[in-house]
Amino acid sequence: MILGGSIAGLAAARVVSDVFDEVTVLEQDPLPDTPAMRDGAPQTSHPHVLLEAGRTTLEDYFPGFSEDVIRSGGLMIDAATEMKYYENGGFFADGPNQLPMLCASRALFEHVVRERVRGLPNVALSDGCRFINYTFTPGDGVTGVRYRDENGTERTLSATLVVDATGRTSRTPDWLEKNGFEAPDVDEVRVDVTYSTIRLDRPPDERTVLFVPPSPPRTRGAAAIPIEDEQAEFIIQGIHGDDAPVERDAFLEVANSFPVPEVGRLPTEREWASEGIHHYPFPSSIRRHYDGLAEFPDGLVVTGDAIASFNPVYGQGMSVGALDALLLHHTLAETERNGLAREFFSSVADLIDEAWQLAVGADFEFPQTTGPKPRGTDLFNRYVNRLIRSAHTDGELTDAFYRVFRLERSVTTLLRPGVVRRVLRP
Repeated sequence: MILGGSIAGLAAARVVSDVFDEVTVLEQDPLPDTPAMRDGAPQTSHPHVLLEAGRTTLEDYFPGFSEDVIRSGGLMIDAATEMKYYENGGFFADGPNQLPMLCASRALFEHVVRERVRGLPNVALSDGCRFINYTFTPGDGVTGVRYRDENGTERTLSATLVVDATGRTSRTPDWLEKNGFEAPDVDEVRVDVTYSTIRLDRPPDERTVLFVPPSPPRTRGAAAIPIEDEQAEFIIQGIHGDDAPVERDAFLEVANSFPVPEVGRLPTEREWASEGIHHYPFPSSIRRHYDGLAEFPDGLVVTGDAIASFNPVYGQGMSVGALDALLLHHTLAETERNGLAREFFSSVADLIDEAWQLAVGADFEFPQTTGPKPRGTDLFNRYVNRLIRSAHTDGELTDAFYRVFRLERSVTTLLRPGVVRRVLRP
């Protein structure tokens, strides 16, 4: 039983379908047959980045996944030369190696994955279903769920394994406390991000990704990503109280305030394809330490944003959800039902450490950021800032940074001797 039909839940459904006779995905939203925004996923209307580690993982689950996205209007660009990344006063130099980057809307990515999951013979997608509670027997653990179906009828379904992929509002921590278990410790890093998105018409030959993250003392960021239907998604972000604008005139004024002229030109000179401005607040990154629990009920695991929800500025969510499923696949292959959750949480902790350090470490560049700061963050940030400045003229450093940013390589690879020499040379 998979609770939640977003990328993390769908990826989990794919991997458990190799092990279980029947898999049911319960999703509270009506699931569309076309790429469409969902009310239960309020960030759907904003740009999403599928990092390379996530893309290749989904390609393993669903061979031909990238071709399906491209056939539906998505684009495959070369991030080494077609992504314009501005930070610390300059753009990164072009890298020496091709770096594929698949660009599309979140709705299209999810649609392609959802249709592949629909095609699995032992998986059923049940939409319009609202999760009520787990069924639980002391000694046996979680044995299923209670939910309301699309008609409002309360039902109970037994399951050998339940996967909570309900996102950052997961009710599992409260349920644990009410049923005699400890809830996980929580790290919360306050960033108070808001972001506002529009869609712009895009010339068919325009394939450039523009990325200008917030960088102290500038508390605003912007990005433009080409997507299907000859459109581009354009976003303005604000951090620590610098609210992203929701009115057109204010939106254009903020866009034209950036040190990068391209940010102002795009929404000023191109036709707006969207009727209004989509706005979303994101108060904090949250990490739940399920790996630190001494006891956890058998028959239940938690995945995706329900474990860790990252500042969306860095585009990690979909990719980490797909990688969580890969670790669930390995855990199922190596572990009996008893102890499955503990083994899974232990293995996924290392993955989350990497993504958390990248996102939270960058957020602590701002003195207003509050919460537990990873050890060594300030020293490492000083090093990375020097690396970025050096990458303005050194494509090898661009390549090294991008591969970490894309979750292809560990952040520790930025400390390899060859990289350090290039960073520290005069």
